Amino acid sequence: MTRRDFIQSTSTAYASMMAWGLLKPAPAEAFALPPNGTQDGKARKVIILGAGLAGLATAYELGKLGYDCTLLEARSRSGGRVWTVRGGTKETELGGTGQTCRFEDGLYFNGGAARIPHHHQLTMHYCRELGVPLEIFNGANEAAWLYNDGGTGPLANKRMRIKEYHNDMRGYTSELLAKAFDQSALDQQLTKEDVEKLVDFLKNEGDLNTAKLYKGTNRRGYKIEPGAGPVAGELTDPYGLTDLLHSGFMQPVFYNVGEYTYEQQATLLQPVGGMDAIPKAFEKKLTGKILFNAPVKELRKTETGVRVVYTQNGKPAEITGEFCVCTLPLPVLKNLESDLSGTVKRAADFVPYMKTGKIGLQFKRRFWEEEEGIYGGISRTNMDINQIWYPSFGFMGKKGVLIGYYNFYSRAEAVANLPISGREKLALEQGGKIHPQYTQAFDNSFSLAWHKIPYNEGGWALYDDAIRRKYYAALTEPDGNIYFAGEHTTYLTAWMAGALTSARRTVEAIHARAGQYTKK
Repeated sequence: MTRRDFIQSTSTAYASMMAWGLLKPAPAEAFALPPNGTQDGKARKVIILGAGLAGLATAYELGKLGYDCTLLEARSRSGGRVWTVRGGTKETELGGTGQTCRFEDGLYFNGGAARIPHHHQLTMHYCRELGVPLEIFNGANEAAWLYNDGGTGPLANKRMRIKEYHNDMRGYTSELLAKAFDQSALDQQLTKEDVEKLVDFLKNEGDLNTAKLYKGTNRRGYKIEPGAGPVAGELTDPYGLTDLLHSGFMQPVFYNVGEYTYEQQATLLQPVGGMDAIPKAFEKKLTGKILFNAPVKELRKTETGVRVVYTQNGKPAEITGEFCVCTLPLPVLKNLESDLSGTVKRAADFVPYMKTGKIGLQFKRRFWEEEEGIYGGISRTNMDINQIWYPSFGFMGKKGVLIGYYNFYSRAEAVANLPISGREKLALEQGGKIHPQYTQAFDNSFSLAWHKIPYNEGGWALYDDAIRRKYYAALTEPDGNIYFAGEHTTYLTAWMAGALTSARRTVEAIHARAGQYTKK
């Protein structure tokens, strides 16, 4: 039995998880559109720029409807920002030196997209339709760490379990609110019965004692774990409220967004074996349709459609078609020679993209599991590394790969400007303050900065209200026979669901237009 067969026959497979009632079926379904991709007996030609998820899904759905699609992909792989880094992966950043990943077989990290929210129905639909098995991605782990570098006081430069911080703050805030009720501070807003119900909720929410005081409980862990015979266990002592308030953990970098943000609420999932399983599944359905190593040089409008100039393996070539779907990220699009409208060109020029980076660190042993009981989840710090991600697969294996930093904005830019060896050194020095085992257990690394990755030049589109009002509409309408797709053309920026949703919108628009042409 292969690993894939085993996964598909157990509760970690998507279908099995639904059968066991662990997931609801995704309501998203395949298109119910009539085939209309031919004219005068010939398939209508669509040229798709980019074989990321948006391009792949567009070609896949148009192909079902009878269109003849050709995808031009600058790289030797599909997926775009859905990129799994594993042993043998090679990349050279803009202005940088080449890297070759040296991870052991079976170890990897997702350099781009890394998790699927359970409510991203279209992403789940394609995983089901394409037979991509899923497993749990553990995003929120109370056993992971918080670490504030700098500051003063008893908690400065001291790592703290997330569960200790969360439960202490939950307990103290519940205690303070319960005391406010005792002082009749809210009598004008609530009845006596309402107050009693709310105080009872606070006692349970904060685990207060009978006097409505927070004194620490087993929620935050034990000094000595309960055991057999006379070993009753010994609770850890709570930190003082004042010490917590002065600890530095009130900074935004430590906010518990992982549990509260809609897109990051449990349950999160990931494909078995790496996120690139999704583009690879699309690719299998598009045999012969993708031209790799074919960067686009020009995009031109013609009387009958479009003309695209590109190179393949260094040789110039061009292709014509009735329609074009451009999924190129805007930082790439703005440098393309084209006949695009001024409004589209301005959007490409002025919509900013996230600067973000990651580093994968391979270790000789999984000390975070063996010694600290951390299985998946994320540690957070105010240092430049920002976050440490623990793998949600391969538990109890001999070796493992952590994401040693995941950073954003100016921090990501500063770290990205370091040489490859400098990034590794920073990740080990700063991460070593949280995990002193780094020094002895480290093996090798692979780092990336998305704003320096060729054919991407950014993590994802960053819209605020003003930028969206000014530029967004131009990217959601066709420019002649040129259509646009990708996460930057949706309100789901930074998520695979954005790329997939944009693909469906574009397919519907082209198909509706082709239907009108046919009627004429």
